[in-house]
Amino acid sequence: MIGLVRGEVAVRRPDHVVVLAGGVGYRLAVSAETLRHVPAAGTETTLHAHLIVRDDALMLYGFATEEERDLFLLLLGVQSVGPKVALAVLSGGPPRELLRAIATGDAPRFQAVPGIGKRTAERIIVELREKVGAAIVDQPGVPSVGPDASDARGVAREGLLGLGYSAAEVEDLLAAADGDTAEALISSALRGTRS
Repeated sequence: MIGLVRGEVAVRRPDHVVVLAGGVGYRLAVSAETLRHVPAAGTETTLHAHLIVRDDALMLYGFATEEERDLFLLLLGVQSVGPKVALAVLSGGPPRELLRAIATGDAPRFQAVPGIGKRTAERIIVELREKVGAAIVDQPGVPSVGPDASDARGVAREGLLGLGYSAAEVEDLLAAADGDTAEALISSALRGTRS
């Protein structure tokens, strides 16, 4: 499995890049979000990668961050979402914003993606909402959440920090959030960020 490609950018196109690594040019399909982070041709870059093996092709996908690759893999697990649709979803914004949209049930955000209708948008939310909530809370070093969790706010704080919010942003989000569990607090905090 190819998990990382580091080398010189040889080609930079709207839907893919070619990275020269060890004398081999690797063509990686990328989202618009990743493409924003890929430097001009002739410059060094590092992309996280995922290889999909098919009967007729080996398809390599590149991502600016591990979070984006992880979200790509989650999207592939949704019925009727293939690699092209998953990349289109990832082109809709940073992974943190997309995770927030899933957690808050923002179906219109996904319906705005070309190739995704109302049913697919709703399916993405229904199938991934719990996984995204678990991914937010189940960060390394964060205690597991259950009915007896003694510090729900602390767990929610760690979960939001794991999503990439700064400590100051987390405190502001949690100040306006209500809930008895970490999941409820995170969901309430993320709903409050929608404008």
